[in-house]
Amino acid sequence: MKIQIINGPNLNLLGTRESSVYGTESMEEILTQLRLANPTVELTYFQSNSEGDLIDALQQFSGNGIIFNAGGYTHTSVALRDAVAAISIPVVEVHISNIAGRESFRHDSLLSPVCAGCIFGFGTKGYAIALNYFLNFS
Repeated sequence: MKIQIINGPNLNLLGTRESSVYGTESMEEILTQLRLANPTVELTYFQSNSEGDLIDALQQFSGNGIIFNAGGYTHTSVALRDAVAAISIPVVEVHISNIAGRESFRHDSLLSPVCAGCIFGFGTKGYAIALNYFLNFS
């Protein structure tokens, strides 16, 4: 099984950015844990602060599934929504924080309607929950 995690803007700062919201784990630590727990999964990772690079990553991946944390673009990017809708690979939307419990502008996701599922508010464990979906339910 081949799964790619794609993270959007500011998620390169995981582990140092607003730890009360995003925790203290770096993405490298999260990836290490996921790979150790799932040695048969080919897990790749891509992060960009640029919307166009994220669209390219979505369109170019060939595998079984994508775990996508679009960060702030979740609430603003019709182009990312269209990219997710245009690909045949299932996408699970992940957010570390509970976006429904934050500022009102974060309550609406343009991506959710075109994703296979959405995971919000379980901290960095959301990535493992999304991976579990691909391993057991897709």
